[in-house]
Amino acid sequence: MTAAETPVTATQKSPLKHLFLVDGSGYIFRAYYALKTPMNRPDGTPVGAVYGFINMLLKLLKDAEVDHIAVIFDHARKNFRNDIYPDYKANREAPPEDLIPQFDLIRDATRAMNLPCVEMEGFEADDLIATYARQAAALGSDVTIVSSDKDLMQLVDGRVNMMDPINNRAIGPDEVVEKFGVGPEKVVDVQALAGDSTDNVPGVPGIGVKTAAQLIGEYDDLDTLLDRAEEIKQPKRRQNLIEFADQARMSRELVRLRDDVPVAETLDDFAKRALDPELLMPFLEEQAFKSIIARLESELGVEATGGTAAGAPAGDASYELVQTEDALTRWIDRAYAAGIVGVDTETTSLDAMQAELVGISMAVVPGEACYIPVGHKGGGVQGNLDLGDGPASETERPPQIALDTVLGLLRPLLADPSILKVGHNLKYDMQLLHRYDVPVTPVDDTMVLSYVLEAGMHGHGLDELAELHLGHRTIKFKEVAGSGKDQVTFDHVPLDKACDYAAEDADITLRLHQVLKPRLATAHKTAVYERIERPLIDVLVAMECAGILVDRKVLEKLSKDFTKRLGVLEKEIYKLADGEFNIGSPKQLGEILFDRMGISGGRKTKTGAYGTGADVLEGLAAQGHDLPARILDHRQLAKLKSTYTDALVRYINPDTGRVHTSYGMAIASTGRLSSTDPNLQNIPVRTEAGRKIREAFVAAEGNKLVSLDYSQIELRLLAHVADVASLKDAFHAGLDIHAMTASEIFGLPIEGMDPMVRRNAKAINFGIIYGISAYGLANNLGIPQDEAAAYIKMYFERYPGIRDYMDAMKVFCREHGYVETPFGRRIHITGIRDKNPARRGFSERAAINAPLQGGAADIIKRAMIRVPGALDEVGLGASMLLQVHDELLFEVAADEVEATITAMKQVMEGAALPAVELSVPLVVDAGVGDNWAEAH
Repeated sequence: MTAAETPVTATQKSPLKHLFLVDGSGYIFRAYYALKTPMNRPDGTPVGAVYGFINMLLKLLKDAEVDHIAVIFDHARKNFRNDIYPDYKANREAPPEDLIPQFDLIRDATRAMNLPCVEMEGFEADDLIATYARQAAALGSDVTIVSSDKDLMQLVDGRVNMMDPINNRAIGPDEVVEKFGVGPEKVVDVQALAGDSTDNVPGVPGIGVKTAAQLIGEYDDLDTLLDRAEEIKQPKRRQNLIEFADQARMSRELVRLRDDVPVAETLDDFAKRALDPELLMPFLEEQAFKSIIARLESELGVEATGGTAAGAPAGDASYELVQTEDALTRWIDRAYAAGIVGVDTETTSLDAMQAELVGISMAVVPGEACYIPVGHKGGGVQGNLDLGDGPASETERPPQIALDTVLGLLRPLLADPSILKVGHNLKYDMQLLHRYDVPVTPVDDTMVLSYVLEAGMHGHGLDELAELHLGHRTIKFKEVAGSGKDQVTFDHVPLDKACDYAAEDADITLRLHQVLKPRLATAHKTAVYERIERPLIDVLVAMECAGILVDRKVLEKLSKDFTKRLGVLEKEIYKLADGEFNIGSPKQLGEILFDRMGISGGRKTKTGAYGTGADVLEGLAAQGHDLPARILDHRQLAKLKSTYTDALVRYINPDTGRVHTSYGMAIASTGRLSSTDPNLQNIPVRTEAGRKIREAFVAAEGNKLVSLDYSQIELRLLAHVADVASLKDAFHAGLDIHAMTASEIFGLPIEGMDPMVRRNAKAINFGIIYGISAYGLANNLGIPQDEAAAYIKMYFERYPGIRDYMDAMKVFCREHGYVETPFGRRIHITGIRDKNPARRGFSERAAINAPLQGGAADIIKRAMIRVPGALDEVGLGASMLLQVHDELLFEVAADEVEATITAMKQVMEGAALPAVELSVPLVVDAGVGDNWAEAH
């Protein structure tokens, strides 16, 4: 959105496709109570709710794809409902004293944002919303009511949905049923019976929402229920329904929303309009909302009269563009004197193995940083260059020091062990500089520091951390390089813009380091950072640089084979469906399964279409239905083809012939590494097709691939932390743990055991780690739910320590908001106290599993850190290429395979020590092959 956009006025009719109706009154109170500290403008007027209200609307306008929008307010407390029942809302407390003067300011803010501000005497905001929603739906338009107010849920239907703006949660028919026990069309009847203490709606004494839903479900509507009240078996309930029938009918009139209000504004008046700086900026300046002004200046292409510079760091900042050797030498000397330097690189690509270095930024103290351009093209300092005009001439080169000269001067500094280099996601910069023969050591990484301190609480990107810890909005890449088709690579960004952007990154990183690093000691997380995460950075850089060799021909052959197999599957599917349809369309598939074929179990989603996700299809396939099973096969094969056999070819580096995945250190909250570009951790290993893909990953000539994989590491950790004697004894004895579990639960001898019985026990063993339910286990095993529940019950009877552990983890997490691994890694789980049972249950399962999955991640990371030293110690030249959860993959000279396996098993099996002495042994399985499939 820019100032140059022509606002849509009320007289310009715009097609109404999607209308947002914002519950402005609800927004006011959300904004007020979300503010943790009071906020006043210079004249003392409280403005905290105004500030929150504007931020909420700005976020909504940014995220919502909508062509019409209006903000609806209550006009006053009294309305037509008070004529029906004078005590309506009589027990509501007066609003907080400091909120009262903000009501009018919030309406002014709405108008300043160029949004319709709608209210009407005699009616509540909900009635206006109902009226406009009905009008828009009648035109065939979609309507989203931005509110979580339960009173508005009666309006939800095929065209009208709601959205909770705080949790960004859609509220459709399913959520209404979850709230009231009935669909939207019967909400009014339920509310009429149950009443509402907040609004002082009397209802019928002794009847709550649950009972009301049961009664309406049985008798269909309120009038029928009241007419047949004498049939009710419970004496007190029957008496109340008869005695308070008129009160119930009156309550229905109170809760039923009017959708025929004679409104003045029309839907055409709600056409979405661009923010108008001439309206908005003066209002923001009057309220002294400097942070909002700073954020909007660059987006609107204007400057507020106060002159707040967009992107300027908190406090004074001085950024220098370094274009001479003398200037660079001066900054290097300052870094030596400081003993610490913030470092960041600017490049032409996110792929560190192919990106070209464009510039380097350094910060030596907070607020003082520089940018050293080395690869810029174009006309140098160009001020407000219109990036939409495209890059400047390739032949023009602005003044900058030669790349070799800059690297020659910086190399000693970046390699000096006495100078700490601080970066954010420094692994990328280290990998890039490694290609230029520039080592970077020692290092601290603010992304990793944040991850160790607050995993699971928020993201760990630089922009997010700057706002969170420094209250500062950083300059965004698109603000200097453009966006969409007009975006240029950084080497075409004018030097003045590049300097502000790049130097700020180094400066903010250094500031974050001062905030985050001291917290390690107070949070008792120094060991996790210093002994696991920080030393792992160097290891991952080496692995990513090494990459893994991929045979292009194998992939191309597989792709052709998958195409043929997909064709065969399509024919089978069409035959089972009795006709062709779009296999990729969930809507068409749902109609065929549940309408045409009449399979039971279909459930429609908020879109009105049947759910056909993997869980639904797996459940149907387990019941013996062939079509869902074939659809699952088709989906899996299509995904393997698009994600791997087709895509992997594009990831082969033209210089190395290898694929270089990137490991994310701060994504999975449990401590697990993630793999991207490409993701090599999700290739299925249990399917034939998945194993075929692994055949494309090969060893270089004269080498072998060696896989070393922890055996049942999470089960071993469970036995340790839950202190289950029988499981620990079994692991020490080297018994088949799944067969032993089957023997314990089903009372069968291990010898001669039916493989299916062992399989069931294996599913229970691994399912328990993830807090599996009877429903989930039944789906996994294809058995009735009551049988699965019996299995789980027997499991806990045989291993009571596991149940105790699970209960203890849930209690601990509820009290503290986090759990910890045996090595001290803290994993925050924010939804453990959620009122929604589904979200709370998910968080409880995470609390059970996170210490185990996180503990396994800690162990393999500790092993990875020791690998380089252990190989050097015995003179072996193996390269560690990949980490896939519990597995490490090495490329090893053929004549060093056995020695490497021996050395690496020793490292991996002893990785927990000395930090934690496990009460069970760690066991590592080894495999060798010319390709990954053979080695696994």
